[in-house]
Formats: sequence, C-alpha cells, structure tokens
Amino acid sequence: MDVSDTQLTETGLHTDGSSKVLLLACGAIAREVIAIQQANGLTHLDLHCLPAIYHNTPDKITPAVVEAVTAHRDHYDEIFVLYADCGTGGQLQAACDKLGVKMLEGPHCYSFFEGNGAFAARDEMTAFYLTDFLVRQFDAFVWKPLGLDRHPELLEMYFGNYDKLVYQAQTNDPKLTEKAKDCADKMGLNFERRFTAYGDLQKSLIPFENNGL
Repeated sequence: MDVSDTQLTETGLHTDGSSKVLLLACGAIAREVIAIQQANGLTHLDLHCLPAIYHNTPDKITPAVVEAVTAHRDHYDEIFVLYADCGTGGQLQAACDKLGVKMLEGPHCYSFFEGNGAFAARDEMTAFYLTDFLVRQFDAFVWKPLGLDRHPELLEMYFGNYDKLVYQAQTNDPKLTEKAKDCADKMGLNFERRFTAYGDLQKSLIPFENNGL
C-alpha cells in the first residue's frame, strides 16, 4: 500500500474499487486490514478509511461514518464498519443499527486486537496501550496533542495514575519495539510488549473468504 501514516492520520484512504462489499475502517488499522486481506485472499473487498486522527476526537466518528455509509451504500451490496465503539458511548452502534450495517464488536481497537474476551478478563485499569500504528504516530496522537512537547511538567497530571505502557504488537518489528520502549521511558512507565497479531479483527473478516463474492 503506497500511503503514508500521515495520510492515514489526516485524510484516510479512499477507494475507487468496484467490489460488492465495502470495508469502512479507521485509518489507524488500514495496514492491518490490508495485511489480513492479502494473507487470506480477501483482496476483492474494497477498503475506505476515515482519518485516524478521529481517534482523538471520538465525537467526530459517528457523523463521519454515517456520512460515508450514506455516500457509498448505493454502490455496494454490503458495508462492514471496522470500528468498535471507540469512545462514542454507544452512538456509533445505534447509528449502524439504524443504517442497517454491521460493525466490529468491542469497546476499542486495543480490545479487539487482543481479543475482546481476553482483554476484558485482564481488567487493566492502570495500563496505557499502543498499537503498531500508534507507536509510529506517538508524537502526532499523544505527545503533541497533550502539549507535552511544550509542557513536559504536565506528564504527571496526565499519566500519574498509570503504571505501565502495554505495546500490543501486530507485527514482529524490533525497531517498533524499541520505539515503544522509548515511548514508555518518556512517559515514565514500565514497559510490556504483547504480540497480539490481528486478534478479533482478523476473525471478523474471515467469513468474507468463502462468501462467493
């Protein structure tokens, strides 16, 4: 995929395909969705991604999804929304139900990457999570939006109640692991790496493999 993380963050990824099924996803999981497609022969599914930066402003997610579904639904037999609740307080699920489209299960991407059941069982209230994408985009999603590049004294206020940074690795990339460790050091948190791969995201897409589309 010839697209930068900056593009996925700011503008997303736009489809020009002609499949019967559209995957409408957050830009933060675009590379993971494409990797699953390529590994499982799902390249017949079109992928359209909304800007990943909505991760920081969840109130924008539901109206953006509604707008995208409305704009694309006449061109597809089915649209699958690749968002979990993602901080929308149930509004996204309600909107998808009204639109008649399915969406991912779970509260957020950290949960479905680890597996919703496994994540819920951990009940970790003092862990801060990063995925591959968020490790690469740590400054854009965490450090600069919180003003920590200008006011490092705010670090204790934001993260004083956390005790560890959990890097949920979708891939085995030593450079990303080192960068994730650096992020934990900057935040003054203990570091833990968990190789999750694609978790429930992959499971949710596998049914499309043999559906005859």
